[in-house]
Amino acid sequence: MKKLMLLGLSMLLVLGILAGCNSNKEESSSEGNNEGSGDGEVVTLNLFQFKVEIADQLQAMIKEFEAEHPNIKVKLETVGGGADYGAALKAKFASGEEPDIFNNGGFKELELWKEHLADLSNEPWAEHVLPIGKVPTTDADGKLYGMPVNLEGYGFIYNKDLFEKAGITETPKTLSELQDAVKKLEAAGIKAFSAGYGEWWVIGQHLFNIPFAQQDDPVAFIEGLNDGSTKFAGNEQFSQLKEVIDLEVKNGVGNPITTDYNTQVTLFASGEAAMLQQGNWTENMITEINPDMNMGFLPIPLNDEADADLLPVGVPNNWVLNKNSEHLEEAKTFLNWMVSSETGKRYITEEFAFIPAFDNIEASGLGDLGQSILEYSKAEKTIPWTWFRWPDGANKEFAATIQEYAAGKISYEEALEKFQATWDNLK
Repeated sequence: MKKLMLLGLSMLLVLGILAGCNSNKEESSSEGNNEGSGDGEVVTLNLFQFKVEIADQLQAMIKEFEAEHPNIKVKLETVGGGADYGAALKAKFASGEEPDIFNNGGFKELELWKEHLADLSNEPWAEHVLPIGKVPTTDADGKLYGMPVNLEGYGFIYNKDLFEKAGITETPKTLSELQDAVKKLEAAGIKAFSAGYGEWWVIGQHLFNIPFAQQDDPVAFIEGLNDGSTKFAGNEQFSQLKEVIDLEVKNGVGNPITTDYNTQVTLFASGEAAMLQQGNWTENMITEINPDMNMGFLPIPLNDEADADLLPVGVPNNWVLNKNSEHLEEAKTFLNWMVSSETGKRYITEEFAFIPAFDNIEASGLGDLGQSILEYSKAEKTIPWTWFRWPDGANKEFAATIQEYAAGKISYEEALEKFQATWDNLK
């Protein structure tokens, strides 16, 4: 009898254990289907990005994401502004500290990093990306490797109140009109430009893009540089760039050649200069310094032609995922949340002041600069960003040459020769 009782108790114990196991499995399965809830393992995503102007807002957005997804933490690291993001990213991979999420400019940069990137073609947000947003990170096979951060544009940001004070009633759209506006500003005791020639990307990338983008066929011109059929010297648009450089440097506040990004934006926001060669990404920084700033965009005109009134608009960068990440699915969850949730959409448009590159995100809450870029875009008065097609490292060498010319160390003819040598050596 005792043996039968013990056997019965043993059977009940086994059945209890099996029932408990089955119950645990059901709970685990339920947690897996209820994303971001439950008490599962907490994973940490390393996000390495370069847009310093949204670092604080991005961190705030991450906190809201983590509140909705308690099993996913996101560690943010920002390297940008005057720092070299590309070099820092290469160092991360070389040291084995590969981020899960990072930035990639597309085109040649896509080719350089493609072996590390996850294919994002089938992500739920991909169908909502505007056509212009897909171009930089779509390869020859039609695979999409990046999610566009936003659309951006740049030119000369101008202080409307200072223009009015100087008696400028019509916004300049050609080189001659810009030169006349500078004379009126100087006559009124107002410095014309806050010129950041101390930053390689301001001059060696954004400014130097203008003559590329103003070519009849920018891609064909670049291909010509690669095969030797086109040259910088003798090209009309690159010859005209000299006038813009001279105008900025001669009429800039302080010493333009040593002025960095933060100083450049601060000088403009403080009302010490009427114009700033920058983009709509500066909006948050400007309005933090001067909430009442009344501003808009002017083109960077090379001549007096009708098509001088165009702004360079494009995708500044893209979010990409490390295909070897141990937490690839969680990284995909973060990207999708950012552009599909109401919280993520609000941050993109209102907190980041971004122009969205998606057809399912309404461009609401834009400031003066974002609205100005949007108006130029809707009017199809835009030119492309071409630097992603340049040889790797050329932008920094172009900047060094422009700085030499601006400092009076070389002639403009010598500068054109140096531009050519840079391309030929790096292509």
